[in-house]
Amino acid sequence: MEFKKVSVIGLGYIGLPTAAVIASRGIKVVGVEINQKAVDTINAGNIHIVEPDLDIVVKSVVSTGNLRATTQVEPAEAFMIAVPTPFKHGEDDSHSPDLSYIESAAKAIAPVLEKGNLVILESTSPVGATEKLAGWLKEARPDLTFPQDVGEQADINVAHCPERVLPGYVLQELVSNDRVIGGISPACSAKAVALYQTFVRGECIITNARTAEMAKLTENSFRDVNIAFANELSTICDQLHINVWELIKLANRHPRVNILNPGPGVGGHCIAVDPWFIVDSCPEQAKLIKQARLVNDNKPHYVIDQIKEAADQFKKPVIACLGLAFKADIDDLRESPAVQIVEHLANDNIGELLAVEPNISELPESMTSKGVEFASLTQALERANVIVVLVDHKEFKSADKAAFAKKVVIDTRGIL
Repeated sequence: MEFKKVSVIGLGYIGLPTAAVIASRGIKVVGVEINQKAVDTINAGNIHIVEPDLDIVVKSVVSTGNLRATTQVEPAEAFMIAVPTPFKHGEDDSHSPDLSYIESAAKAIAPVLEKGNLVILESTSPVGATEKLAGWLKEARPDLTFPQDVGEQADINVAHCPERVLPGYVLQELVSNDRVIGGISPACSAKAVALYQTFVRGECIITNARTAEMAKLTENSFRDVNIAFANELSTICDQLHINVWELIKLANRHPRVNILNPGPGVGGHCIAVDPWFIVDSCPEQAKLIKQARLVNDNKPHYVIDQIKEAADQFKKPVIACLGLAFKADIDDLRESPAVQIVEHLANDNIGELLAVEPNISELPESMTSKGVEFASLTQALERANVIVVLVDHKEFKSADKAAFAKKVVIDTRGIL
């Protein structure tokens, strides 16, 4: 089965690398993005996100004409939807999935669908989202048949294949990782496998759409539960005056123990979000998963209390927060506990605030409007009397540790 033209809807942290990798295989790819600035940047052969080596690949495939970005959807043989799936905060502190981006993508591609097309949902989604996608497409195009009604004979094939890559290693893992592919029908799965096999060296494993959706949620919930154990352990160790980093190293010498590292919370577009999709679907059954989310969501507030206690030691506290991204050596601030901590400190007017983030060119408006100053690491170490390590960026790990010696340091990442 040959694909000559593929459309990727959403050119963010997953969509752009996916589009670039497919284009590098000689397939024409049209990337659709609502952000005109991002479209112009990509069409100039540049990138608007930070991901190692992505700039090289994008420059190459744009120059050959295999990748082109636009704000308008156009006909293609396959459509890959890679748009955000955040959650909505309810008044009762509930977290329900927001599928509006997927619905908008469905309505955008529906007018150009043709018989034989393949539509793949890559966005991490709650169980049943792929079926909802197929329903939205059917509603918009009653002249076509869909697999939920006619199965193998459908005009349009619909499948779910969740992304499962690690920021910082996206290009490598897009190709090397196994992919879980769940079609609404066997024919949908087969066509999706044919597309992924054009660029994936890992195994393409077929299941149904609902199981594929749950697989990704399970992977991230597993990590969330384990991080919650580490974060809870860190607060216990503080109370008992034990070095949690030494403790974890010792415990992990057991051949069947692998405790993850604690931090200031959990961020990103996956681990901090996806478990809530399971909780929303089965609130009475997902007790452990919910408790892990609550533990991790509470950790930033624990760190904020530590910072306030440290700031109270000074008449004029100057607090330098090292790192804003949700993990090391990337520019992604989505759901970042570091951002939450800095914004909370700014709201409470704890003292002079300096933010150090080597992977971005400017601070979010939500910080600058509240007086947070963008600083270099050198400036922060010179001016601050309280240093808070929130992200273990390579620049911080390689810094001269003697520069921290005369400061009050709160190290949430164990780099000192």
